[in-house]
Amino acid sequence: MTEANLSTGSNSVLLHSCCAHCAAYTIDYWRKQGYEVICWWYNPNIHPFREHQSRLEAMQSLARNVDAPFLVADGYDMVTYFRQVAGHEADGDRCQYCFRLRLARAAETARQMGIAAFTTTLLISPHQKHELVCQIGQEVAAATGIEFLYADLRKRYSDSRHITKPMDLYRQQYCGCLYSEWERFSLDNRRP
Repeated sequence: MTEANLSTGSNSVLLHSCCAHCAAYTIDYWRKQGYEVICWWYNPNIHPFREHQSRLEAMQSLARNVDAPFLVADGYDMVTYFRQVAGHEADGDRCQYCFRLRLARAAETARQMGIAAFTTTLLISPHQKHELVCQIGQEVAAATGIEFLYADLRKRYSDSRHITKPMDLYRQQYCGCLYSEWERFSLDNRRP
């Protein structure tokens, strides 16, 4: 999908999309609120690269299935991601740096495209730090002048997964970063 095929403006929202399973209901929700939803992919936190590509392909498939415009940010900005979170791995703060990186880029992209608002699929996941995502979204909005659309969609997470189940899309097993992969699969962290 190219920008030329998009209508942008006050009824459009740029939806930072982290995965197809979180995006499905989120797209539907914002459409029902009267927005044209433009899905946008920027997730340099997702590692390894094959995992990133599997999630990207699933998101592309979902966008086709629900007839949603889908844009992909240039490049796999892995170095920028690691520079943001380096030194913050152990103290549990890495998520705020990751959220800020992705949401700031979403707001800037929305501004460049003439889209008045942005939001994120992170708001539907019960596995994310919801209040932190909201706080950072609001801070980014204040700094950029692009409205952050907020909705607590966590209770609809299972609805989103039901939408995608018949599509047989790739489903991830961890948040996305190497640290979350390690936490999910490390022998030290496995429960009996």
